[in-house]
Amino acid sequence: MVFSSLEFLYIFMPLFFGAYYAVPPKMRNGILLMGSLCFYAVGTWMVPGHFLLFILSMSIDYFVGRGMERFVRRKKLILWLGILFHILCLGFFKYFPFIAGEISTLFSGHGLSFKILLPIGISFYTFQGLSYIVDVYRGTVPAEKSALQFFVYLSMFPQLIAGPIVTYNEVRRDLPCREIRKSDVSYGLGIFIFGMGLKILLANPIGKLWGDINAIGFESISTPLAWMGIVAFSLQLFFDFYGYSLMAIGLGKMLGFQLPTNFDFPYLSRSMTEFWRRWHITLGNWFRDYVYVPLGGNRNGRLLTIRNLLIVWLLTGIWHGAGYNFLLWGAVLFFLITLEKYSYGKALDRVPLLGHLYMALLIPLTWAVFAIDDIGQIGILFSRLFPFFGQGPWSAFRYDYLKYWNLYYPFFLVGFLFITKLPYSLLQKIHSKVVLWLIRLAIVGSCTYFMYRGLDDPFLYFRF
Repeated sequence: MVFSSLEFLYIFMPLFFGAYYAVPPKMRNGILLMGSLCFYAVGTWMVPGHFLLFILSMSIDYFVGRGMERFVRRKKLILWLGILFHILCLGFFKYFPFIAGEISTLFSGHGLSFKILLPIGISFYTFQGLSYIVDVYRGTVPAEKSALQFFVYLSMFPQLIAGPIVTYNEVRRDLPCREIRKSDVSYGLGIFIFGMGLKILLANPIGKLWGDINAIGFESISTPLAWMGIVAFSLQLFFDFYGYSLMAIGLGKMLGFQLPTNFDFPYLSRSMTEFWRRWHITLGNWFRDYVYVPLGGNRNGRLLTIRNLLIVWLLTGIWHGAGYNFLLWGAVLFFLITLEKYSYGKALDRVPLLGHLYMALLIPLTWAVFAIDDIGQIGILFSRLFPFFGQGPWSAFRYDYLKYWNLYYPFFLVGFLFITKLPYSLLQKIHSKVVLWLIRLAIVGSCTYFMYRGLDDPFLYFRF
C-alpha cells in the first residue's frame, strides 16, 4: 500500500484515523502499532518472510537496547552483535545478488542471476534501528523500557517505507502520550494533500518523458532532447521524494508527532556541499552523526578529512543501491564536494549567479549517473549530452526535442516554479480557510481522478 493510492486515501486513512481519534489517548499507541503493522503487512503479503524479518529486527533492537543497560560490562559486545545483525540483513537482501552475480561473471565468464526481493523499507528501518542502539550505547538516550512504545517508534507507518529517517530522541517525548489539536490535524492534512499533489500531478507526468527517452534509446535522441530528459528526471525525483516526505510529515502531524524536515529547497543551492545539506536532510544527518564524526570528521588534518569524506560518500552511494553506477555517483559527489571544500567553494558563495549556474549544470548530470544502472549506457547518454565527437547533436529525427517539448512544457514550467519558494510563500499568505479548503479539494479531486485512471507510479525511493 502506498500513500498515493485510492486504497490508502479512501479506506485505510478513514478507518485508521477514525479509530485513532475515537479511543482514549492512552490507547492510541496500540491503535498506531496495529495500523502500522497492517500497513506493512499489506505491502509484504506476497512475501510474508519480509514481515517476519521486520518484527525480528524491531525485537532485536529492543533487546539490544535493554541488554546494554542491564549488562554494562558487555554492552560493547551487545552493540556489535546488533550492528552485525543489521549489516548481514542489509548485505544479504540488498547487495548479495549483485556481488554473487559479479563473482560468477569473473570466474565463469557469464553472470548468474540471483533473484532476492528487497524487503520494503529495509534501508530506512535498518538505519533507524542502528541509530537507536548506537545512541543507547553512547548514553545520549535511555533504553526504551516499553516494548509497545519502541515498536511504535520503529513501525510508525508515515516514515516506515521511505523516511524521513527519524531518530528515537526526536520522538521519544511524544511516545507515551501526545496532545492532538484540531488545528494540527487540519494543518497536517493540508501538508499531506499538497505532497500528494506534487507526487501525482507533477512528478508522475514529467517523469514520463524520462521513460519515453529510455524506450527510444539514448543513441537515437538529439542533444536537446537528452538535456530535456535529464532535467525531467531531476524534477521527477525531487517532486516524487519531496512529495512523499511532505505526506509523511503531514500524517505524522495528524498523529501528534513532529517528524523532521527532509528538504529545504535544494535546487536553489549554490554548491554541491550546500545541496547535500538541503537534500534528504535526515540521511545526511545520519551519515554525519554515525559515520563522519565517529571517524574524526575534519578534526585530524586534511588527509584524514578527505579519507572520511570518501568513506561517507561511497557509503551514501552504496546505501542507494547495489550497482557500479551508485559507486560512481558517490565517487563523483565526493570529488566535487572535496574540490569545493579546498578549492573554489568560496568563489561560488561570493558570486551567487555563478553558483546557481554551476548547480544548474551539475544537478541533472549527477542525477543522470544515479538513474542509469548500465555504465555503458551512461557513456552513450553523455556522448549525446556533449556531442563533440561522433554523429553530432542531431538524431535521425532532427526535431525530436520540439515534439516532446510541446507535450511536456507545461510540466517543466510548473516544475521550475515549484522548486522556488514563491508558490509556498503565496500559499502561506492565504488566510481564508474557505479558499485553502477549496484548493485542497481541487488537489484531492484531481489526484483521485488520476489514481482512478491508473495514472500513478510507485515512489522512486521505495526501491532503495
